[in-house]
Amino acid sequence: MTDFENEFETEIDRTYAAMTADEGNDIARLRFHECLADCELFLLLVDEPQGDTIEPHVFGVEGAQFAVVFDTEARLAEFAGAVAPYAGMPGRVLAGMLAGQGIGLALNPEVAPSSTLIAPEAVDWLVATLSGGPVEASARIRDVFSPKGLPEILLQSLDRKLATAGGAAQAAYLVQVAYDDDDTRGHLLAIVGAAPEAEAPLARAVSEALVFSGIDAGMLDVVFVAGGD
Repeated sequence: MTDFENEFETEIDRTYAAMTADEGNDIARLRFHECLADCELFLLLVDEPQGDTIEPHVFGVEGAQFAVVFDTEARLAEFAGAVAPYAGMPGRVLAGMLAGQGIGLALNPEVAPSSTLIAPEAVDWLVATLSGGPVEASARIRDVFSPKGLPEILLQSLDRKLATAGGAAQAAYLVQVAYDDDDTRGHLLAIVGAAPEAEAPLARAVSEALVFSGIDAGMLDVVFVAGGD
């Protein structure tokens, strides 16, 4: 068994350890896959990229095919043992490239405590999960209240997502609101001063925060407000 005790611990390592420590914990499983989608992955290639074309290094295990990926360039170099061609990209992009082809991910093989095989079906599931985006709607706010009763797991997920969006907006305010068309209350995230091209990615990030928090039928509205409003 390889000793990884002195290895620098990455977020992938931490979320993988939490997931494997409690295999029945769906939240830990979702958090690992969220981290996998968000982090930069380094894909081992057969040869140097030819323009926009890349050929992943793929090997077979028990009838399934796996592309070899790492969450740091140092781990890729350690595995390869020499200079090797690779391509870096967000995990969500890589998963989208492989989805539907029957190819899984061999993550950090032999070089990290998070060394694992992610089945092709899990890659397909991740892409399907990420594909469900927010739905645009119109409503008029009647009253605004302090936020109340949101699960801590959702607040943590929002914090992670918004932390990665530095520079995309000036600020964000979480409130509870009542709308004119009914008497129910819901929560709303008002994002201030977002660049127009950042609005769709920010709305998707909030939608993903809900999904990966494991909150069934959860809803959180998002509104974009100009800095001077």
